[in-house]
Order: sequence, then structure tokens, then C-alpha cells
Amino acid sequence: QVQLVESGGGLVQAGGSLRLSCAASGRTFSDYAMGWFRQAPGKERKFAARISVYGSPYYTDSVKGRFTISRDNTNNTVYLQMNSLKPEDTAVYYCAAVHGGGSWSIPDYWGQGTQVTVSS
Repeated sequence: QVQLVESGGGLVQAGGSLRLSCAASGRTFSDYAMGWFRQAPGKERKFAARISVYGSPYYTDSVKGRFTISRDNTNNTVYLQMNSLKPEDTAVYYCAAVHGGGSWSIPDYWGQGTQVTVSS
């Protein structure tokens, strides 16, 4: 089992920044690719960013150039730095973990989510 706990969400004005953190425990963190998904009100949960076990990032088009995902294998934490936030970034942000050759269509583990609200 892997436990994921997100933090860092909140209310911010458009153009502002937030940094989300996801602390992992329970298994070898470095064996898992880590990612962030988000779910806006009334919408499906969608992929936002992910980082491989080797540290390679990948982003959905709508956040490229504004969000940065990183990981700290010493502290078993993955981060999502979000800059130039827009009202359409408002969502519950979920941390996810995928082991080895697993699929991002069905992550192995999810966090409980943290709310990000961007006011216009």
C-alpha cells in the first residue's frame, strides 16, 4: 500500500501562484511514477502532469509553461508548482502513483485531493 497526502491548495487570485505537495508513505517512493490530476466542478477528473521514476516530466497542453512538476526521492514528496494561475485551473487536485509498467489510465494509488480555487 502507498498512502498519498496532498497539501498546499487554497484560494488565489488570477495570475498568482501555488505549490502543491504530495507526501507518500508505505512503499519505495522511487519505484513509482507520480502525477497530478484535477477535477473541476461537474467535470471528469483529468490528467495534468506526471513525472517518471527517472525525473522526466510530462504535461497536458493547458498547463505547459505554467506548471512544473518535480520530485524529491529523499523526502518521498512530489510537488506541483503552479504559476500564472487562471480561473479555469480551479479544481480539486489529486496526487497519483503508478508502479513500474503500470498505466496512467488506472493509477495504482490516489490521494484524497486538495482544493485549488482561482478567483478572477
